[in-house]
Amino acid sequence: MAKNIFEQTNRTILFEEFNGEKLDLLTLVGSGNNVSSLDDEKIREIHEHLLVKSFPEFLEKFEPKIYSFFNAASQKIAYSLEKPQGIPENAITEIPITVDNTFFKMLSTLLESKRINGSKNVDFDFANILNFISPKKVMDDIKQQRKEIAYTYDKYEALEDEDPTKLEYGDKLNVLIDKASKNYNNILGMVPLAIEDIKTRIMIGSSDSNGKSEEIKIGMLTMSDKGELKIIEKAKEESTALAITTNKNSEALAECFEEDYDAVSEEKNEYIKNLVVRTFVPLPVTLEDIDVEQEVANYNQYLAFYKDAQEDFIKTLKPLMEKILGVKVFFEQYDKELSGMKPSLLITNIKLEMLLKGENKQALELYLNTVNQKNDFENTVWFGIVPSINLEEQVNNKNIRQRFKGTNKAEKVNYNTLENLGLLMSILSKYRILTFFSMIGSEETTFNNLATTGVMKYIDKTKNLQYKKGTSEYLVPALPSFTVVPREKSAVILDHKMKISESGLPEFEKEELIKFWIEGIYIEGAYVAAGITAAYQCPEYLRKRFKKVDPNEPGVRINIEDRDNAFQIVTTMSKEITGYTTATKDSINRNNFGFVFSSDNVQYNGQVINNITVYKARTLDTNEEGTFEPIYKTVTSTYIERILRYLSTDFKEDKVKDFFSTNPNSQKNKWLKSKENGNVNAILQPGDDLSMVIDGNSCLLHIIFNGDVKNLTLEITKN
Repeated sequence: MAKNIFEQTNRTILFEEFNGEKLDLLTLVGSGNNVSSLDDEKIREIHEHLLVKSFPEFLEKFEPKIYSFFNAASQKIAYSLEKPQGIPENAITEIPITVDNTFFKMLSTLLESKRINGSKNVDFDFANILNFISPKKVMDDIKQQRKEIAYTYDKYEALEDEDPTKLEYGDKLNVLIDKASKNYNNILGMVPLAIEDIKTRIMIGSSDSNGKSEEIKIGMLTMSDKGELKIIEKAKEESTALAITTNKNSEALAECFEEDYDAVSEEKNEYIKNLVVRTFVPLPVTLEDIDVEQEVANYNQYLAFYKDAQEDFIKTLKPLMEKILGVKVFFEQYDKELSGMKPSLLITNIKLEMLLKGENKQALELYLNTVNQKNDFENTVWFGIVPSINLEEQVNNKNIRQRFKGTNKAEKVNYNTLENLGLLMSILSKYRILTFFSMIGSEETTFNNLATTGVMKYIDKTKNLQYKKGTSEYLVPALPSFTVVPREKSAVILDHKMKISESGLPEFEKEELIKFWIEGIYIEGAYVAAGITAAYQCPEYLRKRFKKVDPNEPGVRINIEDRDNAFQIVTTMSKEITGYTTATKDSINRNNFGFVFSSDNVQYNGQVINNITVYKARTLDTNEEGTFEPIYKTVTSTYIERILRYLSTDFKEDKVKDFFSTNPNSQKNKWLKSKENGNVNAILQPGDDLSMVIDGNSCLLHIIFNGDVKNLTLEITKN
């Protein structure tokens, strides 16, 4: 690949919506106005809004969010992925999903922990990380934050007013307190703080083991007249229920937070102001100041409200979060320290059904005709991702009497159909876009499920997409889905309810543990399949893994199933199960279907591979023996056709002949030389050959892949 011909062979188009408030491909392209191509300015505008080259850029451009508002009728918080209609603007709260979002941080930490530990799902302690969203863990973050605030404030106060270092500490304090102030007007954000605040103040003397508060009378150690050691009660005015020492700086910092709350809060509330101060600047408080009965009632109400709010929030956010994680792992398949052919993602940001409706699909064709039908390959789209294909029919259990509490399966919404996928492929195949699709992530599409039920259900459900000449070779079913949180291990434990004991002191009710279930988090296989395929297109990526790499060619010809390629090109995903049974592997090998991932135990060069590897990489196209074809044949054929089109100036006869001539500088001879050098990414591998026959106005191109012939017919331009 002359680098001045192809800057990239891995741009990927993702057919998914992330933020309905942002621009989308249909809006940006418009109706087309009877034109066949978009101008450069329009392409630049589309890419400015929809093209991303990293996960942080994706979050910045698309700003995924969910919406909430308070419902006084139900005394609950309502959440929605789409902006609620008929609700006043000032009553709607936008919740941005950023890297600082607690739920996102929890899932990212979980993925990273599994990756480092190499633990399978059955061995991994999910509960430890899932509790990141419990009030206690939220408070742990606050404690670290307030420690930093106190430390910085002490440094600030110790310096003279005009000292430049003091001004720097002042800047840092402004940032820290501004971060703390974000929740002043977010009552829900204050609830976990209030829960932990009450526990801190009224559960004095309790331990995690007994969960009971003890009566406290602060005393002092002394000796009696006879020399016996005794602890005697100090005078009440000297006593303090919390063993926290105060100083002048703490009092001054508390005043800062009081003033800040008064200045920033929209609707002032004395209880919240005191809570803010107690949270960020703990000061001594006497037990006599606390109405224990009221605080216990508040605690239980807060805990129940927080549980319902978090459960509803996560239930609403989960489908969006799974898509966001999909984008994250797509980019993670490429080594972050490399700067070569970085994968890029063009996101349509519109539901597939809407994009394909009526004349809307002309916008997609217009864009693809512009970027894929020119001899300028900078913006060419090579791969596609179509997630959330629904293979299962909705099961109707409404007529069955519910004698026992059963699974509460939510109806699948916002999924894509096989029919829409077929319609989309009638467009994408014309522009030679290899498209990875995957089924809705659920317990029915996991590694465990594939290990027990095999691949036949996927083969049977996609039969209508197989054997379709011209389109099936560009379709790649990716399976299974990746499990971030298994359904059976998705409990989030918040805390125990509280009661007042017979002695009048608060204690936890051990039998009343407040928790809820996330019901599983999954990442669909298409994101990882497209990500790893896009990653190994880059020569720099390959050079880290193989000894002989042609720096001028992409990885289009790499057969990941061949030799030990799959053990050198591994995903970043951690293992999930102990592997497939022999029967399942026999079925996978016999059918050779799909882009299949493996979680088997593997050693390579004496090292245990703890990552998911690629087991099969096949399209839905079949050869004469009925075997599904490897994806490399489609990508390599596309690459050869495009470079031939470029070098022959749209298939001019004399230049086509030059391409295949015996001249040492002909393109075919350059590829043969790369093959002789044993380069892993040589376009012609051992057993491959390339030839052509010109018949009238047609050029019959014969590409031999290890003995198998693939034919292309090109229209020749006569001189």
